[in-house]
Amino acid sequence: MEAVFSVLPVYFFILLGFTAKKIFTNQLDERTLVLLSLYFFQPILIFWGLTKKPIDYEFILSPILYFIIMLVSLSILILINKKIFSQRQEQSIYLATALIGNTGNLGIPLGIALFGIESVPYTSIINIANTLFIYIFSVYFFARDQFSLKQAIISIMKIPGIWFALLALFINSKGISINQYVYTALEMGAYTSMVIQLFIFGMYLSSVKVKVLPWYSSLHISFAKHILLPAIGIFVIVYFTNLNSYVASILIMELMVPLAVNNVNLAALYHCKPYDVAASILISSVVFVSFLYFYIQIIEYFVK
Repeated sequence: MEAVFSVLPVYFFILLGFTAKKIFTNQLDERTLVLLSLYFFQPILIFWGLTKKPIDYEFILSPILYFIIMLVSLSILILINKKIFSQRQEQSIYLATALIGNTGNLGIPLGIALFGIESVPYTSIINIANTLFIYIFSVYFFARDQFSLKQAIISIMKIPGIWFALLALFINSKGISINQYVYTALEMGAYTSMVIQLFIFGMYLSSVKVKVLPWYSSLHISFAKHILLPAIGIFVIVYFTNLNSYVASILIMELMVPLAVNNVNLAALYHCKPYDVAASILISSVVFVSFLYFYIQIIEYFVK
């Protein structure tokens, strides 16, 4: 129960963003915060996280495993999506969003709450794997009726977090030390990023209308995100890897987090029912909170 209460600060900032948007409405523009987060604070967070710990076997294996688990799960969704949804756009939303977790906005601060600051390097590099998955597969499914896969790949190159990740991994692998004062500034920027990201999430949730929630698609998406994906992840980790319990629990936690805010950004960009996607994020978040106690029990089992 103590672990459940430890994640309350995460939801405090989400609620703060929700309340602020409700009070100030048009005076607060979430797009401005998204741009600040994406192009300034998230790169700092990624750089800080990836330089906190020397590269080792688990550090490299965790994002690779995450990506493999996502691909296996996506293959299953591709096989069943046409049986669940008849409209192509609904199929696209399902394939693009159902597996994309909030590994940065929620995963990194949640990792700190559950596992301590030592989890940041792992949650940061798993977040990079998640970002790559988003900008390869999710962008393709959202945009497949309008844009080519080549254009989606070009968009990956424009994401500063990817380049900062590569720079951080280079510095880490070469053993280059970072000045203490520079590191303090990076740490300040990283924590600012976490707060802003949670704040943005709350602001997006404020625009969702409960009366018109797309329950059918949202519940199918939540099933894939909160039951299918973690189950596949646990199966792969237990039977096909020898990860230590600490890293295995972090990886499982990242598979359990609710849907990512980036899903809304991409849905809006490609005119693919962004409000329905926002509603799915809301329902996914509620499901996550409902399952949180059981998730923590599973995670604690792996930590032992």
